[in-house]
Amino acid sequence: MKFEKIHLDNIQRCYCASHMEIDGELVALFASEDPKSICKMYSGKDFSTSEVIWDNAGGCMSIIPIPNKKNEFLAVQEFYLKVNPSLAKIVWGKYEKGKGWIIKDVLHLPYLHRFDIYNKNGVNYFIAATIAEDKKDKEDWTKPGQVYVGVLPKQCDEGIELTKIVDDCYKNHGYSRGYHNGSICGYFASAQGVLRVTPPNELDGDWNVEKIMDGSISEIAFVDIDNDGVEEMMTIEPFHGNAMKIYKLVNGKYECDFTYPYEIDFAHTLVGKKFCGVNSFIGGVRRVNAELFVIQYINNEYVVTIVESGVGPANIDVVNRENDDIIIAANHTMNEAAIYIATK
Repeated sequence: MKFEKIHLDNIQRCYCASHMEIDGELVALFASEDPKSICKMYSGKDFSTSEVIWDNAGGCMSIIPIPNKKNEFLAVQEFYLKVNPSLAKIVWGKYEKGKGWIIKDVLHLPYLHRFDIYNKNGVNYFIAATIAEDKKDKEDWTKPGQVYVGVLPKQCDEGIELTKIVDDCYKNHGYSRGYHNGSICGYFASAQGVLRVTPPNELDGDWNVEKIMDGSISEIAFVDIDNDGVEEMMTIEPFHGNAMKIYKLVNGKYECDFTYPYEIDFAHTLVGKKFCGVNSFIGGVRRVNAELFVIQYINNEYVVTIVESGVGPANIDVVNRENDDIIIAANHTMNEAAIYIATK
């Protein structure tokens, strides 16, 4: 693989990396975790055109486009571990040509950390995970996190009615969107292990929740890296951990098949996806070597490629394009918004 890096911007404590289409054009989105900070959109050739989405809120780890809605997203704002009471909330964004971005509050949910939107049978389901129910300070983990679900209304600023479906998940940090038995689903990771959560087939049906592995897990991703027809799971362990492992599903149980060979601390982000035509895990570590890496399975062995060291990605997003693939990287340690263009 060959990589070309584009430095887009200096963003203090860059935290969110995402993408969507605006009027049919791919754009990259970056936001900070710093309070009263910036969120920007990058578009055009080499993503050289930038536009401010908001400049008065931090704590944004996720921006999710709304399925079947043009130029609209939901995003987290004001997620801070150090702030009590928590200010964390979901906002709705809509881009109108000539006017720019309109941002409105949708709901407040204390210590809301991860969320997603699942479109199933024509319904947009909202799912959200809190990292903890409450905190006295940053290091207080005595209260567990939860998972909530709801249905998006036609106008998102009308609010979302939430139902709690999971409780008692301490350090409820990890999340990955996936598919199981033909249905979209979500995987949530905490000190209590990994849960698979699947939306109902009908609007008034019950969500399905099942534990697939025990252990203290901070982050997860899935891809069939060895092309045997069954997805492998990669983890960061424990919370903001110092180990990363790839597990194979053997006789219905996950068994470790590979351990990341380099010293790490504060590993934070993982993605499982086809990359340069090969099923891969792509991830980032925020301390020690602070590397962005790609793992592939070639000639019956795991191969680790270090894309860049010293950058410390907090989050990444991977996009497959016609002639190349790109990594959108919120390089937290370097305070940088960057894109890596990868070709075979």
